[in-house]
Amino acid sequence: MLGVVSAYGTSPIMVGRAGQLDLLTEALAAAPGAVLVGGEAGLGKSRLIREFGAAVKDDARVLVGGCLELGSEGLPFAPFTTVLRGLVRDVGVDGVAELLPRGTTSGLARLLPEFGEPESDAASGEERARLFETMLTLLERLAERSPVVLVIEDAHWADRSTRDLLSFLVRNVGSAPLLIVVTYRSDELHRSHPLRPLLAELGRVERVRRLDLPRLSRDEIGELVADILGRAPDPELIDTVRSRSEGNPLFVETLVGCDGELVCELPETLRDLLLAGVERLPDETQEALRDASGGGTRIDHRLLAAVSRLDDAALTRVLRPAVAANVLVVDGEGYAFRHALIREAVHDDLLPGEHTRLHTRYAEALEADPDLVPADRLWHELSHHWHAAHDALWALVASWRAAGEARRRVAYAECLDMLARVLELWDRVPDAAERIGATRIEVFEQAVLAAESAGELDRGVKYATGALKMLPDEPENASRRAALLERRGRMLFDQTMPGAADDLREAVRLLPADRPTSQRARALNTLATVGRLLQNSDEPRRAAHAALELGRRLGDRQAEVEALLALSCLDFDYGAGYGQEDPTERLLEEMRVLADAEGDERLRLRVAVNRSHFLEGSGRHAEAVKVACDGVEKAQANGVARTQGAFLAINQAEPLVSLGRWHEAEALLRRTIDQRPPRKIRTSLFALAGEIATARGDLDRAVRMLGYAREVTWPKVQDLFATRRLEAGIRLAQGRPDAALVAAEPVLGTHDESLPDDSRYAWPVLVHAAMACAELGGTADLERVEKRAEATLVLGTLQRAWKLTYDASAARARGDLDAAAWDEAASAWNALANPYHEAVALSWAGQAALHAGDRDAARARLARATDLARGLAAVPLLDRLSALTQRARLGAQADPGEAAPFGLTPREFEVLRLVAEGQSNRHIAEALFISTKTASVHVSNILAKLGVAGRGEAAATAHRLSLFTPASH
Repeated sequence: MLGVVSAYGTSPIMVGRAGQLDLLTEALAAAPGAVLVGGEAGLGKSRLIREFGAAVKDDARVLVGGCLELGSEGLPFAPFTTVLRGLVRDVGVDGVAELLPRGTTSGLARLLPEFGEPESDAASGEERARLFETMLTLLERLAERSPVVLVIEDAHWADRSTRDLLSFLVRNVGSAPLLIVVTYRSDELHRSHPLRPLLAELGRVERVRRLDLPRLSRDEIGELVADILGRAPDPELIDTVRSRSEGNPLFVETLVGCDGELVCELPETLRDLLLAGVERLPDETQEALRDASGGGTRIDHRLLAAVSRLDDAALTRVLRPAVAANVLVVDGEGYAFRHALIREAVHDDLLPGEHTRLHTRYAEALEADPDLVPADRLWHELSHHWHAAHDALWALVASWRAAGEARRRVAYAECLDMLARVLELWDRVPDAAERIGATRIEVFEQAVLAAESAGELDRGVKYATGALKMLPDEPENASRRAALLERRGRMLFDQTMPGAADDLREAVRLLPADRPTSQRARALNTLATVGRLLQNSDEPRRAAHAALELGRRLGDRQAEVEALLALSCLDFDYGAGYGQEDPTERLLEEMRVLADAEGDERLRLRVAVNRSHFLEGSGRHAEAVKVACDGVEKAQANGVARTQGAFLAINQAEPLVSLGRWHEAEALLRRTIDQRPPRKIRTSLFALAGEIATARGDLDRAVRMLGYAREVTWPKVQDLFATRRLEAGIRLAQGRPDAALVAAEPVLGTHDESLPDDSRYAWPVLVHAAMACAELGGTADLERVEKRAEATLVLGTLQRAWKLTYDASAARARGDLDAAAWDEAASAWNALANPYHEAVALSWAGQAALHAGDRDAARARLARATDLARGLAAVPLLDRLSALTQRARLGAQADPGEAAPFGLTPREFEVLRLVAEGQSNRHIAEALFISTKTASVHVSNILAKLGVAGRGEAAATAHRLSLFTPASH
């Protein structure tokens, strides 16, 4: 080692981070969970992680992966690939296989070649979901052996795919002791930085902690300087370093040399400060550092040798001063800058020509020897270096290859970015099509696929539109134009934008019936699926039947099942009920047999979705729970828990709510929401969670769920009406019946029997609307509600129960509290094993019995309702039942020996309490379920017994004598 003076002093111990280290240790003990470690550049995030890893290495396995900076783009899944590569080194491929179900590692092959080839070249959303599930399973199984710490460093450089996988892991880790630690530079997170929304979302997850590193205090700076010098520093030196470093540990170490002198005078910029130590090194070392800066924070020795064009011995000699000066640190078979800020300062100090030549050398070195970097990084790095070198030709070629690699790794967003670069460079490369073996239109088509898979739907629509403009409307292009139109139609629909159905109709037109193809069958099925949710016509049904006939003619079972699924959604018939043959059920059974014969798990799960939906709509709640639960388990086993599994979770939660198993439903809803399922199914999750919260009296949570549901409401009856149902229920619970009617307005103004499940989702809203009319006491609004109800079908036992509840509610709004009507509704809900709605109906039946003077009947109904509500913890309903029972004095009988004061009867004493509250005779009658005339007689008797002239004096007497304590109120 050369005898040079260290440019940077380094403390042998970590200073000022004991509290943060304790927090990480506590988080590991409480795992599963996650810690988000943020701080300005140079505050010691990496040092903290190293110290933490060293402290727990005997008790936990620490897996570390860092995000890589490649210009403006990250490298897909880079930290997870690093983690997998390290794990393979430790336990081998077979050791990893032992941790996975059935020992299948093919899913991981998309991240690391050591695991072979993926089972399929397809890069679908389901393949991506399987990859995520496989990573989670691997980490959880590993953690079952001993606690695991997964560290993802420098997340401010994370690519979209890395962010998505990280979010999935944090939200879905189960009970295994897995701690996920994420570090990021907080000072780099500008307002539009893509990491900001992820941090905000994760910060709301229950088991996630935030850890923000502060700057060092003066005492801590003094301790750090003392550790660097090996002796106590002069107070003046501490003050100077504090003033110039502002408490940033990196800057402290940069300013202070091991000889106790300041390394540089006051720098004009941070870059000057960071370069000061570099500039003290020999010229040839500085040149090698400039070469190293082009390769990122870490660079392999062999790659740097190739770029610098030095042999091993010469490179080692040249770099030794940088290592001695602590500018570089040895990292495995390569080197890393002690801090990324130093690398950035060196790289940014390059002149434009130097920058171009350096990246050219990197690209040429990789072209000459691809083994200089891992295979999964080659094309991405070549794209970066050729683009930075302003070589349009080779940047275009490398970007095309990088796009293919990203697609294979199911990194759709990064694939799209690479394809966008290809299109950006296209006009600068005259023979671009020959160079990559694809036409410009084909690149556009690939970009459309990537955009749809990445969820970048607005970009996908633009690329599809661009491709359609370039693709001549000629017969030979019909199939390609149809494919683009079908995809654009789907993406328009997913964004609730106009034109979706028009695109799909045109796609079908371009694929004529006299030339039957599977593509036409798919287009017809898409039109049927989308059209049924957007329009009032028979077109979707005709399209589904045409797709079914075509699928059968071609022997395309997938198209056949898709068509049957569309038809079942168009024609759900809940009318047969228990024990009777039902056409929809026959259709569902036919689909199940076909899907089983095809052996397609995706189709089987879709059949389970529709079957459980049908069973719940038929009032067969327990059967629906079982079918959906089995489907959820299959979805998890097949790695699609976030997609098809989330659909099935909704269909499991809904019947659980119906059956009054609210604790189970809430736990399931929370787990599913935390998985961040596709946008188009989140509304139902939030609406169901809000329904439970409303019934339990947690209106703050209910309002939050309503807000979330509104943000993602999908343009279909199931979601729109469910959201309106939730809002109307909340407004009634808030005592705002007028607002409840406003919430119901879209349902009252929408009636289309051809819309799927119109009546299933309309009836609950109509019940709320009728209840609101009853509270408002008028009939003008009721007329509109009744008109909508008269036009709404009643299909099956569940809708019959809602219809009976609506009839009783509407009668109440007309001033007729009909005990028989409410009893019939309660009986219907009882037959369906739906305790909450039975309890609600019984509460009104009991109140109606009181009005009719049948106290025994009232007592029985209210007691039954109270038992049901108590079992559900339905607090608002319990409070109402308690108030009814108390006001009607249906509880424990008063002791005959206990007389009310002034010779008042118990009923007169209760009337006096209401008089003291200022209630009129009409309100007293309503409260005590007596007539207004009877209330007037009681008041007259009270005045005579108290010896007072009027109601005011009676109230004053009651207050003066404190006859009614606060508890009585």
